[in-house]
Amino acid sequence: MYGITMRFVQFTKDGDRKLGLEIKDGRAIVDLNAANPELPSNLRDFIKGGDVNLKKVQRMLDIDDYALNTDSVRLEAPILRPEKVLCVGMNYRDHCREQGATVPEEPVVFGKFPSCIIGPQDDLHYPAETQKLDWEVELALVIGKEAKHVQKDQAMDYIFGFSVALDVSARDWQNKLKNGGQVLLGKAMDEFCPLGPVVVTKDEVNDVHNLGIRCRVNGIIKQSSNTNQLVHRSEAIIAHISRFITLKPGDVVLTGSPPGVGFTRNPPEFLKVVSTLK
Repeated sequence: MYGITMRFVQFTKDGDRKLGLEIKDGRAIVDLNAANPELPSNLRDFIKGGDVNLKKVQRMLDIDDYALNTDSVRLEAPILRPEKVLCVGMNYRDHCREQGATVPEEPVVFGKFPSCIIGPQDDLHYPAETQKLDWEVELALVIGKEAKHVQKDQAMDYIFGFSVALDVSARDWQNKLKNGGQVLLGKAMDEFCPLGPVVVTKDEVNDVHNLGIRCRVNGIIKQSSNTNQLVHRSEAIIAHISRFITLKPGDVVLTGSPPGVGFTRNPPEFLKVVSTLK
C-alpha cells in the first residue's frame, strides 16, 4: 500500500475528468473517484465539501488498487473555473531590487480571470497582439473556506493548500503606454495562468515561507529564489484582500514573482513562438 499524501491533481482518462492524488514521487496517480464514487470529480467542489471530504480520503486504505501510471493520463489544472484569480505584484524583495523599485507597504493586488487558467501540459497559444510575452513563476494559494475581514493571525486557517503558477505577462500591454495605463490586458489574456499540476494541502508543507521557487525556460533556469523573500507573506495577503473582496473556496491567489523575469534582463528576453497550429 502506498502512503497517502495530500497532493491533489485533476486528470482526464478516456475522456472523463477525475480527481486524484499524486503518489510515488509523481509516477502514479490514485483515481479517487474510482476508490470512492461519492467524492466530487473536481477539486473545487471537493474543497467546498470541507473536512468531510478530506476525512473520506484519509480513511482510504487500499488506494494502491486504484493507482494509475501518470503516463496513462493527462494532467489538467488542479483548479478549474474558480470564482476568482487574484494576484499580488512586486512581492519579492529581490524582484524589487532588480527593478530599482520601492518595496510596497501594502500588497499590490490585481486580477486575472478563470479563462486564464490552463493545465501544466497545455500549450500556451501566443497572442498575436503582443511581442513581449514574459514569464513569472509564483507560489499560488488555494482558498479553503469563505474569507471576509479575516485577521492576520487567523488567515492561514482559510488556506486549503498551495500550488505553483505562471503569471504570464504581455509587457507591452502592461506598461503605461497602452490601455490607459491599466495592467489588466497585459495580465489577463486567455491562457495567461498555467497552474499546477498539484495542490498540496498546507499540513504537508513544513514552512511555506521557506521554499525554493524556480522557473526554467527551454531547460535553462531563469528565476531562482526562495519564498523567504516575500514582502507580504500568505497570511498578510489573505487578511489584506479579504478586507475588500470575499474569498470563496477554490479561489486562487498568486503571491508574486521572484527576480529573473525577461523584461529586466540586459538585453530583455521574451518568450517565442515554437510552432504554428495549422
